[in-house]
Parts: sequence; structure tokens; C-alpha cells
Amino acid sequence: MELEIRHLRIICAIDETGSLTRAAAALRLTQPGLSAQLRRIETLLGGPLFDRSSSGAVPTAYGEAVLARARAVLPAIDDLLGTTAPASRSGGAVPHFRLGSVNAPLLGGLITALKAHHPGARIVTRGQGSSVPLVDDVANGRLDLAVVGDSPGYELAPRPGVALHPVATEPLFVALPADHRLAARDEVTLDELADADWASPPPDDDRVREYWSTTFLATGQRMRTAHEVEGRLLLEVVRSGHAVSLCQATFEEVPGIAVRPIAGSPLWYRHLLAWHRAGPLTHLGPALARRAGETHRAAASRSPAYRRWLQNHRTEPPAADTADGPDADR
Repeated sequence: MELEIRHLRIICAIDETGSLTRAAAALRLTQPGLSAQLRRIETLLGGPLFDRSSSGAVPTAYGEAVLARARAVLPAIDDLLGTTAPASRSGGAVPHFRLGSVNAPLLGGLITALKAHHPGARIVTRGQGSSVPLVDDVANGRLDLAVVGDSPGYELAPRPGVALHPVATEPLFVALPADHRLAARDEVTLDELADADWASPPPDDDRVREYWSTTFLATGQRMRTAHEVEGRLLLEVVRSGHAVSLCQATFEEVPGIAVRPIAGSPLWYRHLLAWHRAGPLTHLGPALARRAGETHRAAASRSPAYRRWLQNHRTEPPAADTADGPDADR
């Protein structure tokens, strides 16, 4: 007996569902039959891959190593054989889609839209702080679709075969402690924040921090990052009054934090969708991009500060390049 592609799919299905019973149902096999196949696979590979109990199946340390390699090679095999897209369209197998996203308000709407097109699909998602690794994963077949973003002058580099479709461009606002002296203002200036300590995400391949810093310098200011944090830690540092930070205009205010526009709108952020032209979602790309635009507008409507800003300002940065269509490579 030699290791086959279907064996890799079997162990991945067991891991994803957490039990042999659910995996058998997903693979349309009997549970005893799947158990027998798993035993043969473990014998072939030389060790147990899962600890099995009445509560489910959990990968062993050896199983984790095998699963990591299986997940690395299966997307390339699917791409080579052309099996993923035909299976998704034909309904002959349960479609399986992998989505990735940076911190943006679009992923939930995309999952909803994708389920409308493929009601029985299994959809898995992964968050990432930087857009560059997500685009790489789309290019290499590890993701089917990704929500990414870039900044004016720091646009994402093109990747062969990857379509980058602009969805929306929005200004960056400032997140202040709710009791900050500027929180009562309708908008603030960078000059008024000259002495502030900033909370900023760590530098990454997107060069977002570089864009922020150079924009500050162009206005005669210096961004003094005292707290290099992200996610919940960033919010806690701001909420507790130790720093201010930048945020997308669609960021929804949470207790203890006030979101205010920056006068002159010196900083911008562009949302994009990335998918592979030969991938399983290329035929749905434009429709998903439209849904992403609707989701972004809904997010804008939930932000009082952004709603007020939109009533009096342009919605695109003066120098932003947002003319790319669904077949854009950049």
C-alpha cells in the first residue's frame, strides 16, 4: 500500500471535523470503513495520527506534523489537477473554501455571500495582520480569497495570476481615550497630537508604519510610537489613557474610546479582494467584490463619526489609484 492523495484528504477531514463520525459523513463513507482506512494510513506512516475517544479525535504530536505537510501539498495538487473549481461548480462534492483577511469589516459579508452561492460549502477563515502574506497565500493556492489592503504610495506589489480588486477607500481617523481633551471635538489636527504617545501595530511587510511615519513627517510632525501593540492590547492602551492610535474610519467605537476624523484627511486606507485567476472563486470574484462594497457601506453607516464625515467630504483620496477593475494584477 502506498500513500495516496485521498489518504491526505481523509486525515485532514478528521482533523477539521474533530471526529471520525463527522468526517465519515462529510466524505460519504461509513464510520467503520473510515476507521479501517485510518488504521491502514497510520500503519503506512508508522505511528498514530489521532488520539481517539468518545469525545472525538485529537491529533497526536506526530499527527500535527503530518497534517501540516498535508495542508501544504493539497492546494498545489488541487491546482494541478483542476479538481477544486469543477467540484465546486458541479455539486458532486462538498465545496471547501479557504478565506483570509486582515483587520477589516468585510469578511462576515463575504462568508454570507459565498454561502448563498454554495449553501453546503465548508468555509474556513484565517486572520492575518499583514496583507502581503495573504496575497502570497492566494498566489500559491493556500487561500481561495483574501481581504487585503494598502496605502497610497505603498500599493501591494502585483503577483502573477492574482487579481486585486479595489473595494473601497476610506480615511484613517484617530482613536482617543473617551476622556481625552480632544474627544469633544468634531475633528482634530495632527498638530494638536504633536505631544501624544502613539500605540501602533508592529512593522510588517505592508510598510503601513512607514506610510504613517512619512505622512506625519510631511506635515512637520513626528509619530512617537511608545506602545507597539495590536488588537485588544492596542485598544486597552488607548482606553486606559496611555496613548492614541490610528484606525479605519469604519472602526466602531467601543466604550472608553472616541473616534474622530483628522483635519485635512492626510491618511488613507484602501480595501481590496484578492483571488487567483485559476482558482475556484474566479467566476464569483466580481460578485463577491460587489458584496464586499455593500458590506463596507453598511460598516460606514454604523460609524457615527464616519457618517458625519461623509456628509461633508470626498470619499476618495486625491492621489489614490482606484481605477483597477476585477482583472487588475496590482
